[in-house]
Amino acid sequence: MALDGLVISNLVYELKTKLIDGRISKISQPEKDELVLTIKNNRDNYKLFLSANASLPLVYLTEENKQNPMTAPGFCMLLRKHLNSARILDITQPGLERILRFKIEHLNEMGDLCIKYLVLEVMGKHSNIIFLDDKDMIIDSIKHISHLVSSVREVLPGREYFLPLVGEKKDPLTINYEEFMEAVLVKPLPIGKAIYTSLTGFSPLMANEVCYRSSIDSEASTSSLSESEGLHLYKNLERLISDIKEHNYIPNIVLEEGVPIEFSCFPLSCYDGLDKKEFESISEVLESFYAAKNTVTRIRQKSVDLRKIVANAIERNTKKYELQLKQLKDTEKRDKYKVYGELINTYGYSLEPGAKSLTALNYYTNEEITIPLDSTITPAENAKHYFEKYNKLKRTYEALSNFIEETKMDLVHLDSIRTSLDIALAEEDLAQLKEELMEYGYMKRKYTAGKPGAKIKKQKITSKPFHYISSDGYHIYVGKNNYQNDELTFKFAVGADWWFHAKKIAGSHVIVQTGGNEIPDRTFEEAAKLAAYYSKGRDADKVEIDYTEKKNVKKPSGGKPGFVVYYTNYSMLVSPDISGIVQIS
Repeated sequence: MALDGLVISNLVYELKTKLIDGRISKISQPEKDELVLTIKNNRDNYKLFLSANASLPLVYLTEENKQNPMTAPGFCMLLRKHLNSARILDITQPGLERILRFKIEHLNEMGDLCIKYLVLEVMGKHSNIIFLDDKDMIIDSIKHISHLVSSVREVLPGREYFLPLVGEKKDPLTINYEEFMEAVLVKPLPIGKAIYTSLTGFSPLMANEVCYRSSIDSEASTSSLSESEGLHLYKNLERLISDIKEHNYIPNIVLEEGVPIEFSCFPLSCYDGLDKKEFESISEVLESFYAAKNTVTRIRQKSVDLRKIVANAIERNTKKYELQLKQLKDTEKRDKYKVYGELINTYGYSLEPGAKSLTALNYYTNEEITIPLDSTITPAENAKHYFEKYNKLKRTYEALSNFIEETKMDLVHLDSIRTSLDIALAEEDLAQLKEELMEYGYMKRKYTAGKPGAKIKKQKITSKPFHYISSDGYHIYVGKNNYQNDELTFKFAVGADWWFHAKKIAGSHVIVQTGGNEIPDRTFEEAAKLAAYYSKGRDADKVEIDYTEKKNVKKPSGGKPGFVVYYTNYSMLVSPDISGIVQIS
């Protein structure tokens, strides 16, 4: 699972066939480390997505429209100044490096033709998008790298651009047999590792593939190879390089039980026995494989502050809950003091003046008991003292019981918000969660600037519940957060609809619209799977799900959003696997 140099070579070939001589008509920067270039060529419009995200750097052609910020970032404005209506002359890849270099021709302010270069480096946390002049001097980059960050290579305006160092790796496009033996097979390493650490562009996946095609164990040591095996290994590498040079690409994704696990631009024979899906282009492969992962990565980054707020609130409330339980335990002796007072009133008349204790029969247990006394006060005053301690602890117990219940409900509420953050897939989902955190005092609400008493700023909520359709054609709705859960259960669903929820853990409300019909068992199971997947137990093998008719679900007075009670229900144990359930929106 790597965007390696081989995949980049396929991308370069695809982009060359579609974008050369095309003109850049639009430039946008939807994220701080992303660009989208709209390119018109041969009466077609292409959207080129470039990402230098440290977690998931990507490049591919897409049809997806991304929302742009209200104000374009500086790097985007700079590119617009130079490259609007510019023509793409060439797209190259140095060797098999994970680098794409776009040669672009444009008119300057004087109307003269000029050459610029846009370089995308797809190198994990070191990924970058760099804008160069015709002499390879850096005009600007989407990420500035100073000497404080890297002592090897600064990426700053005015610096000369040079390729990142790749150590002593050889270019597989030009390597011969003797060089292969000397550079790769002399290393005291497993064969697969020796290949990908010695040749540019090779990932562990493709190194393992070359070994598999050669019937060689990639984990075996290079020293175990005979001369004939080494030659056989080189010949298989040579055939792969020949496919690169001749552009014999077959973009594909390997699937295990319907789940994508790997992708490549060449058939992966090392995954024989698993399903493989071929695509027309490597862009389709990358967009299909990484679309969901990229979305989740982005939302995770955008939700960091909210997650921190929720985590801190959970930590505070957990400490408060533990302290309250400890204080509650201290009140357990309250009834003992009440008994002391009663026994002193009953038997105190027989005490000698200045007595320090009273031994008497406890008529509640029929056991003899010794009660400590204050010898400086009368028996009646001792009894009064014990009754006062009893009443104080009783009041404390009653108050703490209420506080503990409130704190417990706060923890349940916060846990549900944390689960909703895991479910969120878009910024509008986060907006609703942010509103909930502000409403319940976990975040400060921002006010509009201006006159005192100005109205509170409220973000427009556009997030909607997930919408699925069962194999039997029944519509299923899943709340993404507590507000949506309440809306679905108490405003959207009718009495005969079915309601599903993970048992005793945070999760979404799931509603199956019945239309007054009796729904089949398969729809019950699919709805339960959705309730399991959109819950705190989504990573478990099995999750217990409660389900009942909506008319049995009630909202307690003063209950927090998403909190319900029900006393009539069925239960089933299901796996949180929702593959095969059709999602509409």
